[in-house]
Amino acid sequence: MTDQNVLTGDDLATKALEESSQKDLPAGDDQPALAAGDTKALPADPATQQKVAETLQSLQNVIERNVSELDRLKEQMRSYRESLKNIMDNDETLSVAEDQAAAVTQKVKERKSQLQASPEVNQLKANIAEINERKKEIEEALNTHLLNLYQFTGAKTFDTSTGETREFSIRASVKGNSKKAE
Repeated sequence: MTDQNVLTGDDLATKALEESSQKDLPAGDDQPALAAGDTKALPADPATQQKVAETLQSLQNVIERNVSELDRLKEQMRSYRESLKNIMDNDETLSVAEDQAAAVTQKVKERKSQLQASPEVNQLKANIAEINERKKEIEEALNTHLLNLYQFTGAKTFDTSTGETREFSIRASVKGNSKKAE
């Protein structure tokens, strides 16, 4: 059983001939569309008819070859990927190594968790947080002082007591809006 909507190469050739003959008609000349196998309205020149039919048949053959090759390559790719997966899945050495890696990863997580809970680590975290807060306060004060220095001198450098010249840049930042209690 064939689908009535599927056109064969001959059907396509006939349709193309019909369309090319419709283009050759003078404006306003209405001719009915060709049915498959109807050759009444085909171009009168048999050489043109043959050339169009051969071109369409060649085009269909090229398309069919390319589709067939593409299908073959897809199937070959699927087969190769399946073989590769099978090799990886069935390799005992790889399986043992993956199991060992999973066990080591689990041990690492457990040890990190134990260390995170230790008093020594908690004390170090608290010290780091305290230093970060102090650092932030000093940077804010320093920015204010450097801005004042720039306003007085117009220079973006200053000399230290050791004779070193240090550069600085001017930055502006907008702080969040503090909402007032209503």
